[in-house]
Amino acid sequence: MSDYKDKWGDNCKETSNVNGVLVQFYCDKACIHCEVCQENAPENFVSSEDENHSICFKQPENEKELANCNEAMVCCPVNAIGNNKEK
Repeated sequence: MSDYKDKWGDNCKETSNVNGVLVQFYCDKACIHCEVCQENAPENFVSSEDENHSICFKQPENEKELANCNEAMVCCPVNAIGNNKEK
């Protein structure tokens, strides 16, 4: 399970509102840079500058991106993707 307190500092720090749900995706330091998140949600995840981990560089802006980010979170083999969501 991902840990917000252990997230990489280069993740997007913004929160996004998608149809009334506030979301903030991130990758924590358990990331093994397998790039599954980038394959599932390329609009939102990229490699870090030093290319040793992935980050959420942009929060989802619509239902499609939100679904892709959720899919990336589910598919992450080490559960390094988290989402601080609120309603």
